[in-house]
Amino acid sequence: MATSISHDRLREMASPWLLASQDSRPLRIHRDTTEFFSVEYGDVVDLGGIPYLIRNNAKEGRFGLDDEVKHWVKLAIDLRDGSRKVIKLVFHEKFKAHIGGIEFECFRSPRKEARILDLVAGKKNFMHGYWEKDEKQNVVRVLDFIYGPPLSNYIQNLKLDHQTYFFDQFPNILDQFIECICGIQFLHNHGEKHGDIRRDHILIDRENGHYRWIDFDFNYRHRENIFGYDLFGLGNVLVFLAGMGDVLLQDLSLKDHPALNALNEEDLNIVFHNRVVNLKKIYPYIPHALNQILLHFSKGANRFYETTGQLLDDLRDFRNG
Repeated sequence: MATSISHDRLREMASPWLLASQDSRPLRIHRDTTEFFSVEYGDVVDLGGIPYLIRNNAKEGRFGLDDEVKHWVKLAIDLRDGSRKVIKLVFHEKFKAHIGGIEFECFRSPRKEARILDLVAGKKNFMHGYWEKDEKQNVVRVLDFIYGPPLSNYIQNLKLDHQTYFFDQFPNILDQFIECICGIQFLHNHGEKHGDIRRDHILIDRENGHYRWIDFDFNYRHRENIFGYDLFGLGNVLVFLAGMGDVLLQDLSLKDHPALNALNEEDLNIVFHNRVVNLKKIYPYIPHALNQILLHFSKGANRFYETTGQLLDDLRDFRNG
């Protein structure tokens, strides 16, 4: 571990970003990040001699939780060069998820995310960064900030009717998503899982247009297919992309959509029972081959994808058909 920087030198390095009111108070320096609530705006986290000035806490960005603060995830500035970083401190969380009658015990694993950061270094469809242990051996991850919106926001902000979107925008979006699935296949081939595949966990990098996976710290225990939870996540994203957003029963009912009478339980998402997966009943121009892929993630599915390779084969056959 490198030699820690002196307090006076850290204050000098941080001064361009400190408010006048902060300049007069002692600079708080953290080399033990165990109590992440105590790491606050204007503090410095010193990781092995590399100083990071803490700015704000990150916020949750899905399902109406935009204002929910993630106190263990800090936005920061690398005081060596002024670059923006995301610092993830150790936070343990557990919950159970059920998919198609299969129970998954999910939990946060900083060590797993650290392993994956090492594994995907330099690969274009992933976030990049490194990890370091603080003085108390907490595995802290330091991530390069990605400038660009979540894929979910991009899709939901399009001002297009679905048919125009599907024929003009969706083919390129699907090709980019297929590359993302290849990234997940790479993880699976190395015995790793993403663990929290969601449409807002793909960012569109403004610098190069690449779709990049973020947040690898969720892990899960499984009784059947080791990669099943990831595969259902990929399916949910695919249905979202094909539908230019979620097609919800409530919205169809409010619009008195003519397809309502044709829908049944088997047409709905196996996890989110208010979402339609059988999109061809809503948008008849969706090709049969694509719709058959989507139906693998419906309540009426009689078989599921067991590997990313199976899903990729079907998507490539569709794109080449």
